[in-house]
Amino acid sequence: MLRRPCKGRLEARGRSRLLAAALLLFATPALAGGPPVDDDWPCQQRKTGAISRAAIWAGPEVSGRWDDDAQVAALARKLASRRTPLDEAGPLIDAFAKEAGADKDKRLTLLFDGTLDLINGERNKVMAAITRYARGQKALAAKVRDDADKVADAQEGQGYGQDITAPDALEKAHPELKWDKRIFDDRAQALTYVCESPVLLEKRAFALARAIQEKL
Repeated sequence: MLRRPCKGRLEARGRSRLLAAALLLFATPALAGGPPVDDDWPCQQRKTGAISRAAIWAGPEVSGRWDDDAQVAALARKLASRRTPLDEAGPLIDAFAKEAGADKDKRLTLLFDGTLDLINGERNKVMAAITRYARGQKALAAKVRDDADKVADAQEGQGYGQDITAPDALEKAHPELKWDKRIFDDRAQALTYVCESPVLLEKRAFALARAIQEKL
């Protein structure tokens, strides 16, 4: 004759199931602000393509490669690097413009082209990393779901008095569930800051474009 599962075990089973469902629902928590562009993009900010030249630059068009000019290339790399504070960019651009010679406008435009190319390259890497991050969260959510199911099934089996070594299953499953949940929560909190990186790069590109244009 089967024994009725106790109320506490039923409640524990329900909590395990709810935990699994909640983690899957919030595997990419920043999406709450609206529909995602794709399933692997977890940020509230919409996923967009490369920063458009036309969107931030009102200067002239020029021909030539920016990396053919060693001085332009060196400064473009320094300006594009997030290690260079923006408040140091203005004096660097000003000094370059004063020494640029008769081809100042062309060289400044090439400087902008190089800076934008480098920032777009960095932004692409960041966005690819965010996508991998989101996929990792989904995989971790699925693992937590599986662990929670094992806990719930073991508790259910123990509640019905079945000889399935449920205590051993519980001892094994609970630590894994607790640890994975902690990792999931930590990564979800960090995601807010990770998602700011593409936005900060866009703002940097715009600020540098404006600073360079002012010297034309």
